[in-house]
Amino acid sequence: MSLKLFRSTGYHSILDPGETRGATHPGWVILGASMWAGFVCNAGLWRQLFETGRPGLAHALVIGTLVAGACAALLSLLGWHKTLKPAATLLLALSALAACMAWNQPAPPPGSVLEAPIASLMQPTWAGMMRWQALALLAGLALVPMIWVWNTQVRRLTGPRQLGVNMTGMLAGGTLAVASAFLLFRGLV
Repeated sequence: MSLKLFRSTGYHSILDPGETRGATHPGWVILGASMWAGFVCNAGLWRQLFETGRPGLAHALVIGTLVAGACAALLSLLGWHKTLKPAATLLLALSALAACMAWNQPAPPPGSVLEAPIASLMQPTWAGMMRWQALALLAGLALVPMIWVWNTQVRRLTGPRQLGVNMTGMLAGGTLAVASAFLLFRGLV
């Protein structure tokens, strides 16, 4: 008969290399979720790519960088082990909902996005959101990254190391968002 001390008490997991070495660093989850929210869920960027004759792809990329940087800063603030996945889920759901609402609106004329208030650009058409195309788009934009986030095993870091990662992510995301906002509102793009 063998001694099964580690298996019976539940302490066998600290000896498994899969939990510490094989798990994904929290920074990659933050980067993936913020890039998805900033670029994949960016209806303006996709409209610029698929509609010919409209200049402003650089403008749309800067807006995507602004959104991705702001999302990275916010997720880095909430990037602790217990709050990262719920915060990323909420961020992905809101960005997918905003993208679906933007796709249901007619394309705004060039230059009107910065001049019009956000509320007038995002007036929800709930009847349009109940069509199967909008629901499929919402499911594709929200469920795919949510499944990835919840199935990804995130590496646990020590408290000081996690704080350093969070501060670095907030600084990098905030700097990226501020630099893109500067380019955007100065009219450089």
